[in-house]
Parts: sequence; structure tokens; C-alpha cells
Amino acid sequence: MAIYGYEFEQLKVEKNGHVLWLSLDNPKMANAITNKMIASLTEVLEYADTDSEVRVIVISGEGDNFCAGGDIKAMQARKGMFAGEPFELRNRYSKGIQNIPRTIEKLQTPVIAMVHGGAIGAGCDLVAMCDLAIASDDAKFGETFCKLSLVPGDGGPYFLTRKVGYTKAMEMYLTGRIYTAKESMHMGLINNIVTGEDLKLAVSATANEIAANAPVAVQLTKTAMKRASRDDLESHLNLMSAYQGIAQRTNDHFEGLSALKEKRNPDFKGN
Repeated sequence: MAIYGYEFEQLKVEKNGHVLWLSLDNPKMANAITNKMIASLTEVLEYADTDSEVRVIVISGEGDNFCAGGDIKAMQARKGMFAGEPFELRNRYSKGIQNIPRTIEKLQTPVIAMVHGGAIGAGCDLVAMCDLAIASDDAKFGETFCKLSLVPGDGGPYFLTRKVGYTKAMEMYLTGRIYTAKESMHMGLINNIVTGEDLKLAVSATANEIAANAPVAVQLTKTAMKRASRDDLESHLNLMSAYQGIAQRTNDHFEGLSALKEKRNPDFKGN
């Protein structure tokens, strides 16, 4: 039984066709990440990746911002994930917020970040963890950890470096500078910029464009792309030949060939 109809703490969930829409729901705190949000987000993501009806996942934020990163008030009070001494904090990070990158990295389903307002600190890292990102023209991005005498404990550098390159990622983390949507697109953090009123429409169009493709091929391609930056050439070629063998014997492959010959849109089933 699908869990999408359940109520999750600090996360809104809606399935529309083959697209699953997730919205961080802590707007009074600019969608700052909490333990409740982490638990909800990772649970839904893990479930969705096993659901053949979900072909694309979109992550957005309620209110005026995508995600402002950590809970400043909890930091000041040393509560929640910020409680305890150094060793305890290490364990809290490992068993808490670091489950977000662990979960996202394992997903076969493509993930799109729909960004408006601020994507700061861990919020900016969350954008980098997604496969694609589309932002409104008012979006702002920043890695402000060093301004608070913190490091990106969520594992963001692993993803940001792969998105924007070592030199730019280093600049972002060490300066704590805030970047516009245009600057962020130029560096490769986001794919496209639209007006705020067109944001959901643009994301929906991209999500449905991906969802219309053959699911097995999309998932295998995503996995191969993830591994391409880590594998040597021979390992990559071996992987791609194996994946092609799988893809070329799916029913969807023959459906695609038939649709091309008959000049119609294919009806892919995911097998």
C-alpha cells in the first residue's frame, strides 16, 4: 500500500501521475532541516524508489524559501541534532542529517530540486545532491558554514564539487558568498531559471518529459552517470555493455522501436 496519503512531519507529499512532489514543510523557520524532517524525507524517498509508478521525484520548499539549512535557534540552545559534546555531535550527524545524502545517492529515480527564495548552507547542499535543479529568478544560493564556524557536516562537498568543480566549490565554501540564480546556473549548480509564477509549470514539464521515457533506461543511465566520475574507463565500458544488454531486452525497447516505426508516442511500462 502506497504511503503517499499519510501525513508526514514537516514534509508534504503528493503523487501526480508518475511524478512524486515532496515539499519541505517548516516555513516558519525557512524550512530549516530538523530531525523530524530528515526522518520523513528519507522514509518517503526510500519507499518511492521501490515504487514502479514513481518515475521522477521533485523536492521543493513551502513558504518563501527552499531551505535555509540548519536550525539556528537549536544551534544556540544546543538542542536536537546540535546537543552534546563533540563525539555525541559526530554520532548525531552520522545517524541524522547524513542519512539524506546516503539516501539520495542510492536512488535510481531521478530527483529534481525546485528552488525559490533561499537555498542556504545545507539547503544549497541539498540542491547539489539532486540530479537536476530549476530555480525561480529570485533564488539565492550560499554555503555559509564558515561564517558560523561550521563545516558542511551534511557531506555537501562530495556533491557540490561534482556539480560546479573543485575551484568554484572551494570559493563557495570558504567565502560564504551568496550567489544569484543567474550566477548559480552559470557555474552549473542549476539547469534553468524561470519566473516565480512559472516555476512549478517548468519543473512539471521537465519531470513529465523524463517520466515519458523508458523507466529502466532512465534508471540505468542515471546510475551510470553517477558512477562515471568514480570508475576508470574499462570499468565504465564494462558497466555500459552490461546495462545495454539489459536495456536491449526490455519490452520497452521494442515498444520504442515500434513507436518510432509507427510515428506515434511510445507507451513505456517499465519492463
